[in-house]
Amino acid sequence: MRHIRVLLAAAGALTVTACGREQLSPEAERGRQVYVSQCTACHAFDPSQPGPVGPEIKGSPRELLEAKVLRGTYPPGYKPKRPTAVMPPQPQVAGDIPALAAYLE
Repeated sequence: MRHIRVLLAAAGALTVTACGREQLSPEAERGRQVYVSQCTACHAFDPSQPGPVGPEIKGSPRELLEAKVLRGTYPPGYKPKRPTAVMPPQPQVAGDIPALAAYLE
C-alpha cells in the first residue's frame, strides 16, 4: 500500500510540474531566461503576445534578432510589425542570440 501512495504522489508531482511549463532544451531555457530578464520590459511575458511597447516576437528568425538586438535595424527586405523604431541595440545580449532564437522558434 505504501508503494502505491509513493507512486501516486510522484505522478501528481510530475503532473503539476508538466502543467506549469513545457520542457525546454538547455539552450532554449537559457534563451527564456534572457528573454524574461532583458525583453519583457517592452515585449509581453508571453512572446506570442504583443507587449506594451514591442510586438509579439515568437517565431522571429535569428537574422531579425541579430539585426535588431545588435544594430537596432531590420534585415534587408523585412517589413516591421509596428511603425516605431524605439528599440535601441542591446549589445549585452549578443552572446545569447542563439539561445534567444532557440527559445523564440
